Amino acid sequence: MASTLKTFSPIDGSLFVERPYANSEQVRTALTKAEHAQAAWRNTPLSERKAICSRAVDAFVADSDVIARELCWQMGRPIQYAANEINSFAERSRYMIAVADESLAPVQASEKTGFIRYINREPVGVVLVIAPWNFPLHTPINAIVPALLAGNAVLLKHSAQTPLCAERIFAVFQQAGIPEGVFQYLHMTHEVTEAVIQSGAIHFVAFTGSVSVGASIERLAAGRFIGVGLELGGKDPSYIRADADLDYAVDNTVDGAFFNSGQSCCGIERIYVHESIYDRFVGKFVALVRQYRLGRSDYPETTLGPLVNAAAAAFVRGQINEAVAQGAVAHIDPADFSMDQEGTPYMAPQVLTQVDHSMRVMTEESFGPVVGIMKVRSDAQAVMLMNDSMFGLTASVFSQNIEIAATLGQQIETGTFFVNRCDYLDPELAWTGVKNTGRGCTLSKLGFNAFTRPKSYHIKIVS
Repeated sequence: MASTLKTFSPIDGSLFVERPYANSEQVRTALTKAEHAQAAWRNTPLSERKAICSRAVDAFVADSDVIARELCWQMGRPIQYAANEINSFAERSRYMIAVADESLAPVQASEKTGFIRYINREPVGVVLVIAPWNFPLHTPINAIVPALLAGNAVLLKHSAQTPLCAERIFAVFQQAGIPEGVFQYLHMTHEVTEAVIQSGAIHFVAFTGSVSVGASIERLAAGRFIGVGLELGGKDPSYIRADADLDYAVDNTVDGAFFNSGQSCCGIERIYVHESIYDRFVGKFVALVRQYRLGRSDYPETTLGPLVNAAAAAFVRGQINEAVAQGAVAHIDPADFSMDQEGTPYMAPQVLTQVDHSMRVMTEESFGPVVGIMKVRSDAQAVMLMNDSMFGLTASVFSQNIEIAATLGQQIETGTFFVNRCDYLDPELAWTGVKNTGRGCTLSKLGFNAFTRPKSYHIKIVS
């Protein structure tokens, strides 16, 4: 078993971070501290918990320049976009803080003579948050802030690709005055993380990552009767109706497909276009994609950075090459992007047409800078193809007829449905999914439910 965590930057392959993994004694100590600290934290007034979270967010934003640079070097986000995630971190956190009083308030039963009846929202205990590398700041905060506000202790295990994110989040909560043991992080191997889930000290697991690991977490938690929140990715579709604003749809779907080099669980990975506008859409789409500038993510002019590592790029190239061998047409010449080089994380964006659902690129999560575009004859065919997926995180329809578009949304199997928008997370709306995207819900007023359990109070007044 490895004793040291090593993070190699996708920018140049250099060793950027090295940390020792937590040993068994450090893990036991952290779990014990969390259990003891949570007993007091749950009784801390909500106003104080909110104030601490607010101070932590303010401190995080104040360090945005340093954090953005670290993010760029750890996972390859172009530096000109890196600060956006810090803003999203703050937006989501502040929303959850703002709605905490209402969301955590007791549920009052109807009046009944001689009785007082209500339901309290009790914290579940110790929450383990397992965070991903692709959006390593705002994804974990979806769970951290509501869990803390609800009175839980939180243990954060971050991806080995982005360990400094865990350290930065921990530091600002320390700076904000959070009691010792209430919020901690550990750099842990997969084996140690599995042991922690089965330890009996964890009462909820919030995980973002692959389907295979999500299924493993469910098995590890089985029989312990604890909650699990699993966001496991997507193969998100978009449908461009005949009445769509064409230029607007192109701008949005190009960004939705290629932001973060396509490494987003809610990014657009397949597009269905009505046959009457198909050729014009494809022409405009390809022209806009060719304007990306592939390069080192620490260069300010770069708009498309490297993938997280060479293996990820090889996987996406494999999907593309296989699709082309099956009859797909590739519209981008990688030679036009000088940084594109096999065996490295740098790869050109790609747009494929003449694709169908027999191809992996249209059914298997790509998590890279490639999108397939299919021609459809009708709304019904588009809905059928959109639903032909093992995933269901988000889906979008571009149309100037809002009523028809919303009606189509009722037929599409997805957690979030967009009209004239894509690849966006609104903190006031529930973030959830269906099918192999997993289960659970974060954000919105419903996002507190996973981190609490109902406790009923039934009081009879005896005179």
